[in-house]
Amino acid sequence: MAISEETEQFQGLASAIQKAKDLNDQVLFSHIKKIKCNNPLSFYQAGRERYAGERFFWEDPAKEITITGLGNVKKLKAASNAERYREVEKSWIKLQNDAVKTGVTAVEATGPLLFGGFSFDYETDSTLLWNQFGDNLFYIPAFMLSIVGKQAYLTTNLLCSPDDSEKLFIDMINEREAFLFESLDGNGLGGNPLVMQREVEPEEWKRTVAEAVQEIKTTDLDKIVLARELRLGFERSIDSGKVLEQLIAEQPLSYIFSLEAGGDCFVGATPERLIKKQGNEVFSTCLAGSMRRGKDEQEDVCLGEELLHDQKNLQEHQYVVSMISNAFDSVCEKVMVPAGPTLMKNRHIQHLYTPVRGISKEGVTIFEFVENLHPTPAMGGLPKEKAVVRIRELEGLERGFYAGPLGWVDTYGNGEFAVGIRSALIQNNEASLFAGCGVVEDSIPESEFRETGIKFNPMLSALGGNLNE
Repeated sequence: MAISEETEQFQGLASAIQKAKDLNDQVLFSHIKKIKCNNPLSFYQAGRERYAGERFFWEDPAKEITITGLGNVKKLKAASNAERYREVEKSWIKLQNDAVKTGVTAVEATGPLLFGGFSFDYETDSTLLWNQFGDNLFYIPAFMLSIVGKQAYLTTNLLCSPDDSEKLFIDMINEREAFLFESLDGNGLGGNPLVMQREVEPEEWKRTVAEAVQEIKTTDLDKIVLARELRLGFERSIDSGKVLEQLIAEQPLSYIFSLEAGGDCFVGATPERLIKKQGNEVFSTCLAGSMRRGKDEQEDVCLGEELLHDQKNLQEHQYVVSMISNAFDSVCEKVMVPAGPTLMKNRHIQHLYTPVRGISKEGVTIFEFVENLHPTPAMGGLPKEKAVVRIRELEGLERGFYAGPLGWVDTYGNGEFAVGIRSALIQNNEASLFAGCGVVEDSIPESEFRETGIKFNPMLSALGGNLNE
């Protein structure tokens, strides 16, 4: 005889609380149910007051999985060192092993899910710009909407302690769910005029690129990626939900993401997948070498052909293909790489693109892939260790989560991480935008400056800034 959803939920809570008593520790409880909801942004906006500073959003380019999280029942942070990937994974595994789940199970990207990211470089101290995020930040949301295919699921997560009450939890869940769905209006702030747009030390950045070119010519450094910052100011606080709405409309072929921490929000539309794991299948993206889009179809085709035959860009791209293929070899039974790149065309920019696919070895987790792959030569350079050290010394920019791995992992071993580029850090009524380029032996500082300007455009457009030509 089937039991009611409320009875199943009550019994699951009772089981989690009893387990907490037995272990004398907190135990994660999750209830998953199918719901009708086709607007994940409305869900995100519904929590903008009650859950301010504790929201996240994720949508993949294929629109296969969209995830929105509100609230924070458990935060996982690791020390800022080389063990950070394994520390986060270890904490997540412990929570999973003791967790109790009820309702719908075995659906990818539902149930207890961990969302967050790592900074680009754990050896760089956080300044005021990134102090809300630190080196790494992951959390399990209180409420999570997952749209998988065309079906929506609501996951409710609770952290049960030995002295908790099942009835109190049920009442709390019902009250908060009612609040959320009454608030699904999608309304936010209206227009927000731009009052300031400022390049941060542009001439100093160009001099740094010139210095890097000379170093590449005279040392074993083959490539270094240097990034810069553009600062925007607005009349009022920036509504991240409205920014996401614009990014979804304007960048349909990108990963759309946001991650809040305290009063700040890291948001973007990145075209670059770092790693996707679905069962034992793994996928990565080699994306390096870029060119602006044409003003008409004929110019666009010509620019694309130029990119496909440009030796500087092809060399940059091959660095990434070789590195990712080699990283896959160590943790995969089989690796598949196309013979050459194609073009990925987004609204403001086009890239050389090569997908890499593999079959992972038994027991290899997504965190191991993240550790092996980050940073790719498209974000750091070659040789990897030397390039990261020189970025730290030369760049003059605290990257924080920019160009770092950001994504999710579920309890079934699935997950996906993208690279946090084409992004901005929102702080009240201001935003820092970040963009970088690969510097090699024949790089020209002014050309690289223009390239980074084009890479600012996706976020400039979404925020309402003045686009670069």
